[in-house]
Amino acid sequence: MNTTTDAATRIEDMVKASDVVLFMKGTKAMPQCGFSAKVAGVLNYMEVEYGDVNVLEDADIRQGIKDFSDWPTIPQLYVKGEFVGGCDIVTEMVLSGELDDMLAAKGVAFDKQAADRIREHNA
Repeated sequence: MNTTTDAATRIEDMVKASDVVLFMKGTKAMPQCGFSAKVAGVLNYMEVEYGDVNVLEDADIRQGIKDFSDWPTIPQLYVKGEFVGGCDIVTEMVLSGELDDMLAAKGVAFDKQAADRIREHNA
C-alpha cells in the first residue's frame, strides 16, 4: 500500500475519532514546541476535550498531515472533522471569539468563562 494513502487514511480516522483533534509536536501533557504548547495550553485552559497526535512519533503522519490539510506547519487543529488552522489562526479565533462560536455551533463543550479570561488578559 502507498505510504501517502495509508497516512491519509490513518489521519482521516484520527480526525473522525474525536470531536477535537490537535496534531502537534509532543503531547498535550508535554508539548515539544512553543506553537504546539500555545494551542494545547489554550485548549487545556478552556477545558476542551481533545485528542492529541504527536507527529514526532511518526514521520508519515508528520508529513501526511501537511498534505492532508494542504497546510505547511504544525500544530493543526481539527473540530468535528473540519480543519481550523495552526497556532496563529487559533490564537486569532480565540481572541476574536470565533473559536467560542465554532465550538458552540458544533456542540463541543468548553469553559466560556475561561475563554473570556483569555480575551480579558490579552485586551
